[in-house]
Amino acid sequence: MLLAIDIGNTNIVLGVFDGTTIVQSWRLTTLRERTGDELGLLVEGLFTNAHLDPKKISGVILASVVPPLTAPAQEMVRRSFGLKTLTVDTTIKTGMPILYDTPADVGADRIVNGIAAYEKYGRAGLHPLVVVDFGTATTLDAISGKGEYLGGAICPGVTISADALFQRAARLPKVDVRKPATVIGRTTVGAMESGLFWGYVDMVEGLVRRMSAELGGKDVKCVATGGLAAIIAPETKLIEHVDPDLTLDGLRIVWDRNQ
Repeated sequence: MLLAIDIGNTNIVLGVFDGTTIVQSWRLTTLRERTGDELGLLVEGLFTNAHLDPKKISGVILASVVPPLTAPAQEMVRRSFGLKTLTVDTTIKTGMPILYDTPADVGADRIVNGIAAYEKYGRAGLHPLVVVDFGTATTLDAISGKGEYLGGAICPGVTISADALFQRAARLPKVDVRKPATVIGRTTVGAMESGLFWGYVDMVEGLVRRMSAELGGKDVKCVATGGLAAIIAPETKLIEHVDPDLTLDGLRIVWDRNQ
């Protein structure tokens, strides 16, 4: 069995694979101050609660965009599972050419998202892809029909935008991100909800259209993942697939390619 760990700026997501099937997954809050010991206690508790035997884990792969947590996570794996962690970076075999000007600058999560999206939705028909990840930041990544990582766009996440309005505008309240009843807000809260939600939908649509045009405009598929994907996707016809396990699947594929 394989343990895949994705350390993001907001959440740490863990998934246990039996072959190609996810049998269990968890989501933890990312706290940069956590030690390897604390992570070990959390992970061991999760395994116990799920009635999973840690001894059955034969491999661990890690993608991290939070450098202070990378070493503690590797230490946790060594102590709790007695294994060495395969950490995703540009030095390991991914099977996807990175055509970024500086390949080392591409986040590990963006790489594994692109790999999983291409294997699941692009390779069979050699379709170019736009992969949208609704995380702390919203990232859009372009994958060629040949399975090459071309680059993309990075935008503030919708939650960051909501927090910025609250913090920088003295008279505006803090609001949750949700679909409002109308586009024309008749209260301050309603107007903020409309601007955040519909403005965000249109921003994503605009970027997907422009990136699709640069990819040739034909047979381009759009795949979305991340916390808000299920909320945003129904409001646009451009997103064809919502895949909440895309990053974990990408980690599994990278693991297989390095065995």
